[in-house]
Amino acid sequence: MNTFTDREHAFEAKFAHDADMQFRAEARRNKLLGLWAAALLGKSDADAAAYAAEVVKADMDEPGEEDVYRKVSGDLGDKADEITIRTQMATLMAEAKSQLLNEV
Repeated sequence: MNTFTDREHAFEAKFAHDADMQFRAEARRNKLLGLWAAALLGKSDADAAAYAAEVVKADMDEPGEEDVYRKVSGDLGDKADEITIRTQMATLMAEAKSQLLNEV
């Protein structure tokens, strides 16, 4: 193989790795968000885990994070406003990425 082909394969591999890590980070963030919201809703451990799985599944409805926000916002009602939920989503994304990097 020539250098150009090697570089092309390296870029493709990096792109695939980055996409996989982003998907895993979003799924982890959604799980953490679900656990946070479940605590606000007063759910027990088993119910909290089931709710977190629902939040992760909600992310499959459409591209982006708006489907997750709508799910959590609708379920929380007046227990948390938009700014609180979106701030928590951003905070938990950073935590999810950190957790994934520490696992590798």
